[in-house]
Amino acid sequence: MDRVRWIFAGQLGAGFDDGGQMLLIESRSVLSRAPLHRAKAHLILSAIRHRAAELGDRVEFRQVDTYAEVVDGRTDLEVIAPTSYAARSFVAARPIRVLPSRGFVTSEAEFADWVAGRGAKRLLMEDFYRSVRVRTGLLMEGQAPVGGTWNYDHDNRQPPPKNAVSLGLPDPWWPIEDEIDEEVRADLDRWQEAGDIRLIGDDGPRRFAATADEASAVLADFLETRLGDFGPFEDATLTHDWTMAHSLLSAPMNLGLIDPTDVVDAVVAEHTAGRAPISSVEGVVRQIAGWRDWVWHLYWHLGEEYTRSNNALGAHTPLPRELLELDADAIEANCLSQTIRGVRTNGWAHHIQRLMIIGNHALQRGYDPSSLNDWFVGMFVDGTPWVMPANVVGMSQHADGGIVATKPYASGGAYISKMSDYCGGCRFNPKVRLGPDACPFTAGYWAFLDRVEPVLRGNHRMAQPLAGLRRLSDREAVVEQESRREGL
Repeated sequence: MDRVRWIFAGQLGAGFDDGGQMLLIESRSVLSRAPLHRAKAHLILSAIRHRAAELGDRVEFRQVDTYAEVVDGRTDLEVIAPTSYAARSFVAARPIRVLPSRGFVTSEAEFADWVAGRGAKRLLMEDFYRSVRVRTGLLMEGQAPVGGTWNYDHDNRQPPPKNAVSLGLPDPWWPIEDEIDEEVRADLDRWQEAGDIRLIGDDGPRRFAATADEASAVLADFLETRLGDFGPFEDATLTHDWTMAHSLLSAPMNLGLIDPTDVVDAVVAEHTAGRAPISSVEGVVRQIAGWRDWVWHLYWHLGEEYTRSNNALGAHTPLPRELLELDADAIEANCLSQTIRGVRTNGWAHHIQRLMIIGNHALQRGYDPSSLNDWFVGMFVDGTPWVMPANVVGMSQHADGGIVATKPYASGGAYISKMSDYCGGCRFNPKVRLGPDACPFTAGYWAFLDRVEPVLRGNHRMAQPLAGLRRLSDREAVVEQESRREGL
């Protein structure tokens, strides 16, 4: 029997197309499950509809309320393994042939083999990353890494240039909206007005690739204009430069529009040709072939209940209205306000803004990690059910007790002051922990350590911070101050 391939919203590129008939379903119920950033809803619908237009007569394109309306009763379907537990469960309950997953540098079978070979050793990302490099030959000379070292993090932690407003790079390549985007915008307006969906964030020009051709253009522009600066400034932040030197490829990669192997191969080719420094190139390879693959495999390895069942630090504070509504104007701390303003405008923030500003704030204030995970999934254009759990619950909130990260990623205002220009425009002082000018990140850091000290006392990587806490002469006053702090 000739089978029709049902492709999901994360499978919209050529890598998921083997030439046969296709089924593409736009399900409105997917948009109505929880509040969703407007930019994300627009991008998903635009990508689906553009793909349907590209496929023409080869696709059966259905716009319905639920998948079941189209799928139930059919016996002619096959799928490439979907990218969430919910989707895989839906497929497993029906007579649908399932093919192995695609869209990652490492297959699920290869990861399983690597895990089996570890024995009782911890599943460290660094070890996994090196194994991927060896297996694929990425940035390798035989069995040795190009340049003689595996990791260039020490070269990739520069603060932004002093007194700079931006990195001075050309604007990224932006997609041009078309009639499909106009149709998507009109549909979203109508559905929101009718109360069928709840959208958060600004409606603006689409900034992320919705087709394979657009994704290729984004990659080419990144290689030409920003790859060289990516490494040194990948952790830096400037108020008036929201993209910095980042590639903006995470969303199209998660939509399946561009293959991560093609991206890392193109980046490595730039170094081979002498056009990009090894530190920048290795940084990209690490993020894609290392971390991105790692969190994908951990999503399946750690299990469906990982997000809901881990709360090692006892964090139960509900998410505040300011985050839920992306109300940046109501946030006093300038770093958090500017970051949330960027999320409201673009549905995106780079990894340090996510980890060391939003995540650091949430960690210090004890926000419920499961709720925070859901918020990240809904508010970011690249937020998927598989990408956020290890990033948010594991790395950012340390809620799994150390499976993903060996210590909490908590810091005071000094780190933010060093790596951004936010503190200069803030009413709080990153050097002050007590009083009306006390930085909520600096004071919050010590209050956080006070709260979690009983849990983290046995963590050797926390020995020095906890020793500093015990020496703090105004510890009780700082903790009491932060317990009374209202607003963000």
